[in-house]
Amino acid sequence: MKRKATAVWKGTLKEGNGIITTDSKVLNNTQYSFKTRFEQGIGTNPEELIAAAHSGCFTMQLSAYITEAGFEVESLETTCAIDFQDKSVVGSHLSVKGKVKDMSADEFQKWVTKAETTCPISRLLDTKITSEAQLL
Repeated sequence: MKRKATAVWKGTLKEGNGIITTDSKVLNNTQYSFKTRFEQGIGTNPEELIAAAHSGCFTMQLSAYITEAGFEVESLETTCAIDFQDKSVVGSHLSVKGKVKDMSADEFQKWVTKAETTCPISRLLDTKITSEAQLL
């Protein structure tokens, strides 16, 4: 399986702008620019897209582990913060809140830690990955 996205950029780094489109069209000519990456502006940026991918992948992997362990997932909510410094992604922090029937906080933490290191996007990223978990 291969997934694709296309980026088109026009102009200089600071004054130019671009669009990103995914094959699924969830992102369809979605605007990005220097301002959306380093300042404030309407549109997305590569780090935001990495955060979306990492939070989504991690949450799916965590759900799989919990389900395979015989527990019922009511809900999982993960926020990912990508730390971008000095032209490098230096970290990804996952903060997850979960509602799981009959699961202890220690058991939840065990599966969070495993998913943190084994989800496909975690394995792709060459950076420090941390997490925190709260069982509701």
